[in-house]
Amino acid sequence: MKTFANKNPRTLDQAVSIAQQARKEGQAASIAGGGSDLLGMVKEFIVKPDVLVNLKTIKGLDQVEQAAGGMKIGGLITLNALGSHPLIRSQYTVLAEAAETVATPQIRNVGTLAGNVCQRPWCWYFRNGFPCLKNGGDQCFSIVGDNRFHAIFGGGPSYIVHPSDTAPALVALEAKFRITGPSGERMVPAADFFVLPQQDATKENILAEDEILAGVQLAPAHPGRRSAYSKVLDREAWTHAVISAAVVLDMDKDVCQRARIVLGGVAPIPWRLPKVEAMLAGQRITPELAAKAGEEAIVGAQKLSRNAYKLPMTKALVKRTVLALATRA
Repeated sequence: MKTFANKNPRTLDQAVSIAQQARKEGQAASIAGGGSDLLGMVKEFIVKPDVLVNLKTIKGLDQVEQAAGGMKIGGLITLNALGSHPLIRSQYTVLAEAAETVATPQIRNVGTLAGNVCQRPWCWYFRNGFPCLKNGGDQCFSIVGDNRFHAIFGGGPSYIVHPSDTAPALVALEAKFRITGPSGERMVPAADFFVLPQQDATKENILAEDEILAGVQLAPAHPGRRSAYSKVLDREAWTHAVISAAVVLDMDKDVCQRARIVLGGVAPIPWRLPKVEAMLAGQRITPELAAKAGEEAIVGAQKLSRNAYKLPMTKALVKRTVLALATRA
């Protein structure tokens, strides 16, 4: 592990200033919340900071607060606290279910919401130091290599998949992200936070080098809302979604007024399905309609040499989750 200086700011402004000053002096600065992913990459020399900015010394960034009928969630809330919070579980079920599926209990006890959203890809070429696009190289080795867990949507020139469980849930809930940087604070819709490789193959989100994801804001929940997060794994624990689906249905008795469906594990960003959402809106969801939604969910998918299994799996997961929610008492 490379030697680095650990800085403990007391405010977000101090954290931003420390990162900004380090870069002015030609040093690399990394932001750490829970640090469960970042420190692993430091140990493997994937990330080589000169300065580590530890956000855990900033008070109040781990709270859930009601605001204007909705919720404000601090970026440093642990995944365990988020998944077990009674208001999140009752009003934003999809987010609680996503948080409680991350990794293992030990990681959920230290891993944070902002860290989960901002984590780097778990592509084995990137994590093992290959000179790929994510590591400053000029090619994606998965195109002709082992691409079992890579993208079927939105790929090229890189075919990584976004590893976050909470990100699809936040996009489905149409959350807004509170970002703090040298120019102050800005609010960004969750759907606009993530970056496709066509835009910038080296990044997964819009954060500038001196910006921090400070928190999340959720709008008031619809009174007839039903939501769920479904996840398919290749083993029982400590793994990322092969495929996941965050589904939010605003129901009026047995009729779906509005739907939001976002996939995880299949694209470099949380992958929203607007045509499926339009198909369900204003309809009574039957087994037949849910099956059609599953079929529509994979339209436009492009398989690689070893991940074609994701297509029928995605179709089945969307069908099952939509139908289960619509028929829930």
